[in-house]
Amino acid sequence: MSAKKIGFLSFGHWTPSPHSGTRSAQDALLQSIDLAVAAEEAGADGAYFRVHHFARQLGSPYPLLAAVGAKTSSIEIGTGVIDMRYEPPMRFAEDAASADLIAEGRLQLGISRGSPEQVVEGYKYFGFHPAEGESDADMARRHTEIALQVLSGQGFAEPNPRPMFPNPPGLLRVEPYSQGLRERIWWGAGSDATAEWAAQKGMNLMSSTLKDDESGEPLHVQQAKQIQKFRDEWSNHDHGLTPRVSVSRSIIPIVSDQDRAYFLGQRDSQDQFGMIDETTRAVFGRSYTAEPDELVEELAKDTAVQESDTLLVTVPNQLGVEYNARLLENIIEHVAKPLGWK
Repeated sequence: MSAKKIGFLSFGHWTPSPHSGTRSAQDALLQSIDLAVAAEEAGADGAYFRVHHFARQLGSPYPLLAAVGAKTSSIEIGTGVIDMRYEPPMRFAEDAASADLIAEGRLQLGISRGSPEQVVEGYKYFGFHPAEGESDADMARRHTEIALQVLSGQGFAEPNPRPMFPNPPGLLRVEPYSQGLRERIWWGAGSDATAEWAAQKGMNLMSSTLKDDESGEPLHVQQAKQIQKFRDEWSNHDHGLTPRVSVSRSIIPIVSDQDRAYFLGQRDSQDQFGMIDETTRAVFGRSYTAEPDELVEELAKDTAVQESDTLLVTVPNQLGVEYNARLLENIIEHVAKPLGWK
């Protein structure tokens, strides 16, 4: 199997429960920064964060991305994913570019239509409403297309003839501008069709542990087919770069008594199928929880992982920074290296 970038994906859950190591929003944010630093020291390649609104989880990502960028030097910093139904495209471009400049060009931003919400039509509370005849998914893609155009750095705004400060010649662009960020935008695709749309728009592909069930096959089989359709569509366009593909997995190597106490026998060993809303049937990926030798054997058979260049490992963030840093070390040492990923 080919080399891969290995990163973590944190949902940033917090709860005031005495059993949680992450009891407040402040805990979640500060521990996320500390985990990114520890992951870089452990040899991981990426620190990625989920974005959920109206939930006791990580929300607005840009301050966190900027803080991680300032505290680290080499690790990729990303999201999985920003819900574009909630995002004003111009402000998205400003905030993303600012965080990317602080991180010196290390952002890998996953964006998407988003996942099922905590509240009904939550994007409306943020001031966004689908246009006439437009679905919320259409609105997210419209926001995305505007943001991608802005991130290209081309001027589009007419300058004031009497500006407060002198302007450069020509039409103006949103500032700050970060060179190369446009090529580091990923689309979190829940279906084959949206993966093909991402390829048409020149975005990298991010595929989660959850996907629309389009064939009844296991997740990894459906994802591998999705990845191939993405690459086939990409080949029809001249985007000028080779696309990247990430998949997410829950992977827990059982190497200590603490691991056994927390996880052995508590994770799903098979994919699950179910409805995520009134109309969408989805396949939920299994958890890989086993002794390292068994994990190596099982992951070698995961066709979507084989087809990806980046693996994002979901982490149980409420167990604390120390536990999750050790988890990443164990994955790199006992799983990634025997598989030839590192």
